[in-house]
Amino acid sequence: MAKTYVGSRLRQLRRERDLSQASLAATLGLSASYVNQIEHDVRPLTVPVLLRITEAFGVDATFFSRDDDSRLLAEIQDVITDQEINQSPVELQELSELVYNHPVIARTLVDMHRRYSNVRDKLSIATDTRRSSDPSDGKLASQALSMPHEEVRDFFYARKNYLDELDLRAEDISRQLNVTLFDVRATEDALSRRLQVEHGVQVSTRTSNEGTLHRYDPATRELWLDSQLSPGQRAFRMAQELAYLECNPILESLVASGNFTSEASEQLALRGVASYFAAAVMLPYRTFHAEAEKSGYDVEFLCQMFGVGYETVASRLSTLQRPNLRGIPFTFVRVDRAGNMSKRQSATGLHFTSSGGTCPLWAIYETFSNPGSIVRQFAQMPDGRNYLWVARTVQHHQGRFGESGKLFSIGLGCEARHADRTVYARGFDLTDMSQATPIGAGCRVCSRKNCAQRAFPQVHEPVVIDAHSSTVAPY
Repeated sequence: MAKTYVGSRLRQLRRERDLSQASLAATLGLSASYVNQIEHDVRPLTVPVLLRITEAFGVDATFFSRDDDSRLLAEIQDVITDQEINQSPVELQELSELVYNHPVIARTLVDMHRRYSNVRDKLSIATDTRRSSDPSDGKLASQALSMPHEEVRDFFYARKNYLDELDLRAEDISRQLNVTLFDVRATEDALSRRLQVEHGVQVSTRTSNEGTLHRYDPATRELWLDSQLSPGQRAFRMAQELAYLECNPILESLVASGNFTSEASEQLALRGVASYFAAAVMLPYRTFHAEAEKSGYDVEFLCQMFGVGYETVASRLSTLQRPNLRGIPFTFVRVDRAGNMSKRQSATGLHFTSSGGTCPLWAIYETFSNPGSIVRQFAQMPDGRNYLWVARTVQHHQGRFGESGKLFSIGLGCEARHADRTVYARGFDLTDMSQATPIGAGCRVCSRKNCAQRAFPQVHEPVVIDAHSSTVAPY
């Protein structure tokens, strides 16, 4: 078995805990010289020492695995293959060493590139709007291109899509509310009583003709909910407002730690953490984790148990990363028919590029041909890593006849090594690679050759066109 050297990672862990080498050694029951040798890659990490570290600090063993860096590696590849800032190819091995040995530097480069891209786009729009007679056009365009959703996505990704303090507080409130399975109406009533008794908030329902699903007025302490919402949806929105009333210091602290660049990003992050709290109240961690494991992560069955929608359950499954009680590390995505990815949460290293669109061979797009039906896919990425994908459509706010609703596809993906813990692996031979569909992170960065579905050439390869021959692939 190959020796594992983890010096940079152990230093990172020690510095995050603000420990000296001597303190770390004492915690692990080792000598200071032994720890020093591990940190300088003189000694490899042994299994007994790894177990001591995971027990003492509550980190998963994958913290020391190169597999845990796959998304950051893919993001660095996006930076390096941007031809506007780099014309020289960089070997994948070099990038891998950078990510593993210097993850903070790698994340800083990714963040700098994202901000550079935003400024570049804003400058382009500002130049175009000089021709406009309306001076506000440039300001509006700049605001539109601030990309707050990307900042918020990165905020959750940096925390592995799990917010420990907020999750524990929500679980405590859930116990106080006595949230039970198969009785979401009781949860709705309990939340309504808590809002009224503890905070003087009057909850009512009404029919909205403007598309507003709920609104809270702090001045009058009135919260109204659209009468077309289901009991689970009403309870979720009450729990969301409860977050601001009972956990606002935690919410503000989390948002402050995100170092967001705009007020829009801060407000979106605030709503995001409040929604996280609401899901954690409705689907308390220990109960939900136990039922997920027992049911084989059957999303539709969990929807019936907890009385909430498919998207809420699928999203919550991607947050089960509490130390010492982890669920399957899922990637959660929401896309529309046009391929726009409006939500992307990940407890894994999976990365889809933001340039060139996502892969058309991805099973998540097949769901639009069979609305409401589960679609499964055994897929392989170009790096050889295998995934199980499960997808289904959901309908948002379909009101009266003639009103247009919103149709999305919800996807959940996990590495194939976790798939046997789910009901969705039944009937798949995950060892037979002939059943795996080859997909990629996006055409511009995908290294696959002769793909008939390729929409763009690879940015890191020269485009060679022979006018007198043709192939399956257009490039």
